Amino acid sequence: MMNRMETDVKSRPVMFVSLGPAEMELITLKGYRHLMQADVILCPATMTGNGKASSRAADILRGLDAWSDKIELFPVPMSKDRSAALPVYDRMCEAATAYHRAKRRVAVVAEGDAGFYSSIHYVYEKLHDAGIPVLCIPGVPAFIACGAVAGLHIVRQDERLMVIPGNTTADELAGLLEAGVTVVVMKPSLCADELRRFIVGHPDHHYHYFENVGTEAEYYTHCRDELPDRAFPYFSLMIIRKTR
Repeated sequence: MMNRMETDVKSRPVMFVSLGPAEMELITLKGYRHLMQADVILCPATMTGNGKASSRAADILRGLDAWSDKIELFPVPMSKDRSAALPVYDRMCEAATAYHRAKRRVAVVAEGDAGFYSSIHYVYEKLHDAGIPVLCIPGVPAFIACGAVAGLHIVRQDERLMVIPGNTTADELAGLLEAGVTVVVMKPSLCADELRRFIVGHPDHHYHYFENVGTEAEYYTHCRDELPDRAFPYFSLMIIRKTR
């Protein structure tokens, strides 16, 4: 049988709260409740050119004017080589573990959905493997929010969907679209040249392009002619559908 302390620990899992793409009102009621109950909120960030920490996740939280005093930032290096980020995630794990053992309620936040292309999975898995109870609160993925902005039914009936994290080629896209698959390209900046080559070579498909959805800088276009010359920022996404 578990003693009272063990029962208390099990009743206080480290909560991984999904924030949605950027718009604070897309946080679920369940996520909001756990953020309100948290004593500390661990939040990934990046370092800007002027040496300051920047975090879209923290910006979402601060927009609610409720949790600024709870936020603890962990700047994560932005690189394809994730080995540089691992020490930061290790420090997040150490902090979460220490707070948890001190009987404080801990929330770890992530943009979009914490279980969908989220690097925060490293923290979740390491805590779980260490025997720290964890629980994930689902959220709205960016491509779902983008579909709502454009008024799209992204897939219908028996249509298929492929989500690609910015490592595709023009040939792969051609094969998927020819097979009738709707394609979501996340982080198009990572495959910009291949994506532009595909767009120029396939002008009849439907292209829906988004930047910074849910923020004041939100941008959406379905005009194919705008895309070949456009620079794709980090927070961008494209949905491509075959002409029917």
